[in-house]
Amino acid sequence: MAKTLLRYMTELSSRKWISQLTGKFAHSSASRHLIPRFAKIYGIRIDDAEKELQEYRTLNQFFTRRLKPGLRPIDPNPDTLVSPVDALITGMGSIEDGLILNVKGQDYTLEELLNRSPYVDTYKHGTYFVLYLSPTDYHRIHTPVAGQFVESEHVLGKVYPVNDFGLNHMKRVLSRNERLITYIRHQYGEVAVVKVGAMNVSSIQYVKPVAKSWEKGQDLAYFEFGSTVVLLTENGTFTPRSDLGLGSKVKMGEALGTLHSQL
Repeated sequence: MAKTLLRYMTELSSRKWISQLTGKFAHSSASRHLIPRFAKIYGIRIDDAEKELQEYRTLNQFFTRRLKPGLRPIDPNPDTLVSPVDALITGMGSIEDGLILNVKGQDYTLEELLNRSPYVDTYKHGTYFVLYLSPTDYHRIHTPVAGQFVESEHVLGKVYPVNDFGLNHMKRVLSRNERLITYIRHQYGEVAVVKVGAMNVSSIQYVKPVAKSWEKGQDLAYFEFGSTVVLLTENGTFTPRSDLGLGSKVKMGEALGTLHSQL
């Protein structure tokens, strides 16, 4: 009964206008007074931030902060796929004929996740990672490979929470929420970086100007509050690290595995 009530309340509060109101406040100068308390509540390492705390004029500026140079070294091996974010791995594995199986007890189809994109076949037998960013985490998204821009798509949708409750008790959150999808071609194939919006995420923004090619680890986009990235690799072009699993914490720039020619 309690879970049903909470699910109903979440449905009511998942309207985009509520997140827009939250976002409007986070962009206001009044929100800067919350920065020290926000950092303390979530245990954010303020010494890692590029600027001093008082230099951030809004909560959103602090939340989308850059880090001091060198704090996230990028794995130098040209054949590695690196994590685009600081995150908790909440799902990973092989894609089975277009199905992403058992993410918190639910299955997802690539057709839904990629909004029936013509690129679906590229990933039907690939690999996926579901990377959850909590409010504590660094919230800028970087490129997981060196490569060229192929295409992007903005998919409108809901703003359900993508935390444990949302993934467990809301129906197929990852493919119903708002998404910003970037397809990147690299030396062995292609990857898709699916940025999933969430409750109280006022928007997902590309770093401007949008590049046409990237080095591995370059700034790609950022969340205005916490959310999730789903990372997909092309069929037969990736072997994950054997020591990673559900519940593993990864840092941006850390190797997730090895890219190679299609098997």
